[in-house]
Amino acid sequence: MKIRVHDFSGHPFQAELSRELAHRGHAVEHVSCDQYVSGKGHLQRLDDDASALSFAGMRLGLPFEKYSPVTRIRYEGRYGKAWIRRSRDVPSDVTIASNVPLISHFRWAVWARRRRHPWIFWHQDIYSAGLGDEARAKLPRPLAAVAARVFDRMERYCARTAAHVVAIGDGFTDAYRRWGVDPSRVSVIPNWAPLGKIFPTERENPRSRDLFGDDATLRLVYAGTIGRKHNPQLLVELLDRAAEHGVKVSLTVVSEGEAADDLAHVAAERPELDLRVLPFQPADDLPYVLGASDVLVALLEPDATAFSIPSKVLSYMAAGRPILGLMPTDNPAAQDILASGGCVAEPTAAGAAQAAEWLTTLAEDQRAVETAGRRAREIAEEKFEVGAITARFDAILATAVDGSALERDARREAVLDQA
Repeated sequence: MKIRVHDFSGHPFQAELSRELAHRGHAVEHVSCDQYVSGKGHLQRLDDDASALSFAGMRLGLPFEKYSPVTRIRYEGRYGKAWIRRSRDVPSDVTIASNVPLISHFRWAVWARRRRHPWIFWHQDIYSAGLGDEARAKLPRPLAAVAARVFDRMERYCARTAAHVVAIGDGFTDAYRRWGVDPSRVSVIPNWAPLGKIFPTERENPRSRDLFGDDATLRLVYAGTIGRKHNPQLLVELLDRAAEHGVKVSLTVVSEGEAADDLAHVAAERPELDLRVLPFQPADDLPYVLGASDVLVALLEPDATAFSIPSKVLSYMAAGRPILGLMPTDNPAAQDILASGGCVAEPTAAGAAQAAEWLTTLAEDQRAVETAGRRAREIAEEKFEVGAITARFDAILATAVDGSALERDARREAVLDQA
C-alpha cells in the first residue's frame, strides 16, 4: 500500500508512525511543512529505516506568519493548493492528515472527496473551537458569530468526508456527535512519544551547561510551542512564587515565536530571575535537553482543555522526569501527570503559588524527584507500545482503502447496468 502521512507540524510521534508503517511493508512518504517552527522529530531517513520510507518538506514562496490573520489565511489557502498539487502529481493509495491548518485542510478535503481519494483524519486539535474563540475576542459580535460558524462547518466537512477519523481523546467525540459523524468511522487512539528517541539521561549531560548554571537548587525546562492556548506569564509567576519560598529555581524555555520573545525580554529586564530562552533544539538533543532538568513544565489554558491534549507531556514522561502541569485537572494529560506523582495546578496565579509550594517540597527531597521520574517513564513504557498502536492504524488504513475500492466497483457496476 502507498501511504502518505501528511503531518504539517513534523512532530516526533507522527514520524515514528511512518517508520513503523514502512517496517510493516508499506511504501510511506512522510510530508511536513518546513516553514512551521516547532519541536521537530527525526524528519530524515535513519540507518535502520525501511527502504520504502521517504521524507519530504513543503515550502511556499510566502512567509508563514502565525499571528497575522490576513497573511496566514493567504498562506493556508496557498498551502492547500500546493498539497492538492502534490497529491495529484505523486499519487498514494491513502493519506493520513495530521495537524494541518483548517483552511488548507478544508481545501484539500474538497479535492479528495471529488477524486474519491480515501484519507484518515488524525485529529489532534479541534481547530474550529480555538479559531472561533479567537474571532469572538477580536471581532464585533455579529462578524465573530459568522466566522465561528464558517470555521465549524469547515472542520465538520473534513470530519464527515474522511474515510475514518482518529481522535486523540474521548472528549472529541462530543463534537463528532454534533457534526453527525458516523460513530463506526471514529477511533480513539491517544498520542504517545517515541521511547527509542526520547529516553532518560543523566542530569549532568552534554547539554546541561548550555541550559543551566551551577547554583540552581531546582532546574526546570519548558520545551515546546507557546501558542494562544498557553499563558507564558504563568512561568514568570512560578519563578516569583518559588523565590518567595526561598527556593533557587532556574527555568529554561525551549521555544520560538512571539511568546518566547516576550519571555526573553522579561529575562533581560529582570536579571534576578534565573530564566533562559533558547530556540528549538535538534531532535537528537531532545533527550539531553529534557534530561538536564529536575522538573518539566507544561501549560494549558482552561478554554483549550476541551479540544487540546498537550503532547509535550508525553515526551516529558518518556524522558523520565517529574512533571508540573499548570492546566485544568480534567484534561487527560493531567491524569497522566498525577498518576506519575507530578503536580497539577490550575493555570492561574493561585495555581502558580500552589505549584511553587510543590517545588519547595521537591527541593528538600531528591528521592521524590527520582521516584516521580521513574514512575513517569514506567507509565510511558506501559502506554506507548508502538507496535500495537501501528497495528490499529494499519487496520484502519486497510479498511479505508478496501471501502474506497468497493465504492468504485459499485459505481462501475451501476454504470454498466444502465448501459
